Amino acid sequence: MARIGLTAERLTQAGAELADEVGFDQVTVSALARQFDVKVASLYSHLKNSQDLRTKIALLALEELADRCAAALAGRASKDALTAFANVYRDYAREHPGRYTAAQLKLDHETALASAGVRHAQMTRAILRGYDLAEPDQTHAVRLLGSVFHGYVSLEATGGFSHSAPDSQESWSRVLDALDALLRNWPAA
Repeated sequence: MARIGLTAERLTQAGAELADEVGFDQVTVSALARQFDVKVASLYSHLKNSQDLRTKIALLALEELADRCAAALAGRASKDALTAFANVYRDYAREHPGRYTAAQLKLDHETALASAGVRHAQMTRAILRGYDLAEPDQTHAVRLLGSVFHGYVSLEATGGFSHSAPDSQESWSRVLDALDALLRNWPAA
């Protein structure tokens, strides 16, 4: 019998909070059971296994991030949109490091297509409409932006920029300026 008050949603939220505290790689059904002071078996009426929990956390993180991006993009275009979008990713990674890692979990094809990951791609393409990029350049630009945002955030999170001047915020601003300039002057094929 399921423990009163435990639901898949509550367990997912608790798992996401745990991921932010101890790291996404440390989140398991066993760790979650310890947090609720219940037996692992009592969670299996809500979760299939640790991979199911990790997938649910990833989907939650993608949804949260997409909602934040959509709010940040409202009424913005071109560089303003690019900057707002990039800052949401960076801020989310700082506020929710475990969830940010979860948002990058490789999902099976069907789950990915039903996830908020699709919204992320749509929003990135919406930003690029302000730069008048046609296919296949638009796809190249989507991949470039994702690589830069995720790469910068990952390096910053591991302290990669903390050992030299200038401050990483100054570099971040310059990187966004450079991306804007590149997108406005995208090289011809």
